[in-house]
This record gives sequence, structure tokens and C-alpha cells, in this order.
Amino acid sequence: MIQCKHASTPATQEDGRRVLVDRLWPRNCRKDQLPLNAWLPDVAPSPLLYKAFNTGTLDFAQFTVAYRLELAARPQNWWALLQFAERGTLTLVYGAKDSQANNAVVLAEWLEEELDRYSSSSSPVCYLDDFPEY
Repeated sequence: MIQCKHASTPATQEDGRRVLVDRLWPRNCRKDQLPLNAWLPDVAPSPLLYKAFNTGTLDFAQFTVAYRLELAARPQNWWALLQFAERGTLTLVYGAKDSQANNAVVLAEWLEEELDRYSSSSSPVCYLDDFPEY
């Protein structure tokens, strides 16, 4: 299970592994008071994309598409998160004000899709009957 929580929301036992997925440390959060298992700043949107979204140059739908393209180009940055999610609850911690339109939400959806894609137990289609001469 993958969930998202604001950095100011108190941690609970049900959070499982807590990972900060922002490039910058959240405002008004002291490092010694934010319980985390990891901080992965490289999984966050690029600074240019982040700035375009925060200034309103991109709406959330456009940001989502662009961020997903960045995620697809850099699997080494989020691959470890799949392993955390497979083993139990993964909580993506973010600092954005909007709880519905932020990078953690997009990342959670991306990771859920990747988990579904890799956990598929079906085998590839066999085309041998379509080509009897082989």
C-alpha cells in the first residue's frame, strides 16, 4: 500500500516506511523532529518543472504528464520505492500545501501502476500457431 502524508502530519505505526520525496526540506520542520526512513530528493520533479508548476505556468494535468516523463527517464531514482511498497506500507512524505495536487500524489500513482505492471503473472502471448512454417 502506498499513501501520501504532509510533513506536518504526525507519524503513526501504520505509516510503514516513511520517505520524503521533495527536493527541498519542508518548511517549519526540524530535521530531528521529522521521522523518516529515507529522503530521496532525486525522485522529486526537476527544479524547472517544479518552478513552472508553482508559478502557474503549468496546471496540474500538464505537470503530471511532464513529471511522469521525468520518472520514466530516471527509474534508478524510484526503483527502491517499489521494493519498500512490496514489503509493506510506504508513506510518501511531502511539503506542498495542496494535498491533492502535488508530486507525491503523482509519484504514488506511478508506483502503483509499476507494481501492477511487474506483479502481473500472465505469460507473454505465444504466436507459434500463427506461423506454422517456423
